[in-house]
Amino acid sequence: MLNEKQNFLETIRRDGKPDHLCNSFTAFKVLGGDPVFQYVRGNRIRGTNSYDRWGTYITFPEDQPAAVPLVTPENQVIQDIENWKEYVKVPDLRANCSQGWEAVQKQKAEAPKDCLTMTVMGTGIFEQMHMLMTFEDTLCNLLLYPDETHELIEAITEYRLEYMKLIVENLHPDVILSHDDFGSKTSLFMKPEVWREFFKEPYRRLYRYLHDNNVIVMHHSDSYCEPIAMDMAEIGVDIWQGVLPTNNIPAITQELDGRMALMGGIDSSIDREDVTEEEIRKETQRALKEYGELPHFNPCMTYGGPGTIYPQVEEIIIDEINRYNQKHFHV
Repeated sequence: MLNEKQNFLETIRRDGKPDHLCNSFTAFKVLGGDPVFQYVRGNRIRGTNSYDRWGTYITFPEDQPAAVPLVTPENQVIQDIENWKEYVKVPDLRANCSQGWEAVQKQKAEAPKDCLTMTVMGTGIFEQMHMLMTFEDTLCNLLLYPDETHELIEAITEYRLEYMKLIVENLHPDVILSHDDFGSKTSLFMKPEVWREFFKEPYRRLYRYLHDNNVIVMHHSDSYCEPIAMDMAEIGVDIWQGVLPTNNIPAITQELDGRMALMGGIDSSIDREDVTEEEIRKETQRALKEYGELPHFNPCMTYGGPGTIYPQVEEIIIDEINRYNQKHFHV
């Protein structure tokens, strides 16, 4: 019987031979609190409002599960895309994050040998753009000011590459979970050809660097990304994590033919205070029935990392997947 690490690696290999379904994020040890994460997101404290290193207003109400950017026409960082360089001050990660890695390095050294180590990198290129200006301005500028938008994307890509270099140089995890949501539940935020024009090559560059340094690329996008799934595989995404059930997961799997693994499929609508155990098991069973026999599939909640808002939800999901594995694979 393969352990969770071995089974996950077999699942994502094109010709791999896993002996059971991977189970949520149980194959991973997330390394938390690295200096870059603390520097760029350390202001996100429950019950407070603040500005991040880019100047974006961040609000984290006491009764909410996470912090969110609150961008308005009045407070957006970029007031004029044609003169974006006058407004944007890219944080200097190398100058501020070269020290203080000992604690997270200790986490890696103490990680179980049967787990893959993982670092989570939030706020991808597109997300960083719409944290600097309103969502409407972000989308309009792709069409109205393509040259300036390409320049801004290049600056954000350089920043994100520096982030990756610091992680690799100081920690070198097995996997980097890179976040960027490209769409809503039912559609991309832009036409596929627009995504390809602006985001495909920057991400190819980032993920080539990770592959050149033997880091597995997991890209989180809990979105409808079916029209660009093949593009994601082409630019080096090893695992698309967060794949919503509104995507045609069986059809995507067939088209990909092992070029990229899929991770998700369990609808996050079950993560509620009033949810019943029966509802959680029913949704998990639905996902397992529809996707459990697909190659290169890892069932999990579609959030961008382990855990649920209500902890018992994830516990029941994991238990239900364990039951499936016991029944179908005797493990």
